[in-house]
Amino acid sequence: MSDERDQGDGDRIDVAVMMGSKSDLETMRPASRALEALGLKVEMRVLSAHRTPDETAAFVKEAVRRGVKAFICGAGGAAHLAGAVAAHTTRPVIGVPIAGGSLGGLDALLSTAQMPPGMPVATVAVGGAENAGLLAGQIIALGDAAVAARVEAERQARRKKVLESDAEVRGERKP
Repeated sequence: MSDERDQGDGDRIDVAVMMGSKSDLETMRPASRALEALGLKVEMRVLSAHRTPDETAAFVKEAVRRGVKAFICGAGGAAHLAGAVAAHTTRPVIGVPIAGGSLGGLDALLSTAQMPPGMPVATVAVGGAENAGLLAGQIIALGDAAVAARVEAERQARRKKVLESDAEVRGERKP
């Protein structure tokens, strides 16, 4: 029996959402909201690749033991959190570059996207935490039909909203 199954459901997490600083919380909340809307269990943490490297590594290993299926990491500046997490797991890691500083997040985007061979990190747009959550949901949906159905329903809800807006702009009734 795997370590994942040894844990009670209350200890299980599907996705860990991590950020390098508490100031990143508002940027990262949309990831958590998207995941929870898909019925996934989320744990949010503030851990730094540079200031708490030991705690970061320990959390990643513990999260894997608890069944985490993906990590979402938001960081600005040098943005090494996603890479530091990827160094400790083979689970998917999605980086969210955080806007800030004189470069407006370009430095974080490049730091997150330019990982060395063998250490892949999927990277979304600067501040793209909602897409990171949806991407993690799509990854999990590959092995979970119930999550796949919720991902499809979410996509159809967005489609419907656009079509309603289109009808409104054209002066028609809602479809």
